[in-house]
Amino acid sequence: MTAQPWMRNLAVVLTLTALAGCGAMIAQNPPGKLRPVNAVADGADERVMLKGHDVVAYFTQGRHALGSPQHSSVVEGVTFRFASAEHKALFDQSPQKYLPQYGGYCANGIAYGIPWGGDADTWRIDDGKLYIFGGAGSKAAFELDVKGNLALADKYWKEEVEGSNSFIQRSKRLVFRVPHYKSGEELAKMVAAAKKP
Repeated sequence: MTAQPWMRNLAVVLTLTALAGCGAMIAQNPPGKLRPVNAVADGADERVMLKGHDVVAYFTQGRHALGSPQHSSVVEGVTFRFASAEHKALFDQSPQKYLPQYGGYCANGIAYGIPWGGDADTWRIDDGKLYIFGGAGSKAAFELDVKGNLALADKYWKEEVEGSNSFIQRSKRLVFRVPHYKSGEELAKMVAAAKKP
């Protein structure tokens, strides 16, 4: 008797997840309301959002900037680092204003129910909200239909991802894909077609 393809895929995903180690699982799944998050362990901090990039800089300087452990704040067990004391003060006055959407994961991935990726240098602000992407290709694919992709990402974040364990959710949606799933290759072709005159 041979295993079904989805069973083999699930076994591979679960094995890779186990090999990823506990550090990432702890960093991405804090005990508070802010979970899962695109965070890493760094020094004494178990959960540093966006590898220490300053979430305020996107709004005040229009760019990504690395923060410093010297200027940091903790929200729901997640550490945010800032490039200056002024940025820390702005964040402390109104953290919700600066929190990246979807826990800082790639917004395009969340449109497929997959909390994965999210590079601090690939981002956009829409309607006063910060969105992070897993690279230029993910951002370009998302921008093919911003309104539709935001609706999908909001839906999957609220119905499946928010409050879940990132590794379990990721594994589930890599095996049991959403009906509108497109591979990276398919998305790249769509982006290329959209750029043609």
